[in-house]
Amino acid sequence: MVEYKNRQELILEISNRAKLFIEEFKDIDEKNKDKLIDGVDKTPTQMIAYQLGWMNLILDWEKQEQQGYTVITPTPDYKWNNLGGLYESFYKEYEGYTLKELCSMFIKKEQQIIDLINSYTDSELFQQGGRKWSSSTPSNWPIWKWIHINTVAPFKSFRTKIRKWKRLQQ
Repeated sequence: MVEYKNRQELILEISNRAKLFIEEFKDIDEKNKDKLIDGVDKTPTQMIAYQLGWMNLILDWEKQEQQGYTVITPTPDYKWNNLGGLYESFYKEYEGYTLKELCSMFIKKEQQIIDLINSYTDSELFQQGGRKWSSSTPSNWPIWKWIHINTVAPFKSFRTKIRKWKRLQQ
């Protein structure tokens, strides 16, 4: 897995990958946003919903911890062995929005993640145990890794998926 020298490097990678990912949706016709194509496991709407869902979770985990709550990851309703159910909840939450609205939400959420990164000290961000929520699984990842796994990594893999979706739907 990639390692970052500092927060600026992490933020730059998130920004660059997010921009490349979200640009892929600009030429998709609204009437096709929920179209499932053989060979691609998600619709365009589902791809953005997945990203929004995970970014929201990270922001929510931090908010809960700041308010003094014990954070249950990924959520009190979904355990790590039921991520499929969690993803379905993301899709349901965002199913009524247009692609334009989803893209706008994505850009705002990306900025909130960047603001969150900037709120941490270097030790909180890059060392294990920076937050209780980041240490709540056996992996005991530092915060940066949670953010990377739920932003940069899927922005790259889902960009490949949306490009394949666009190629196959023509």
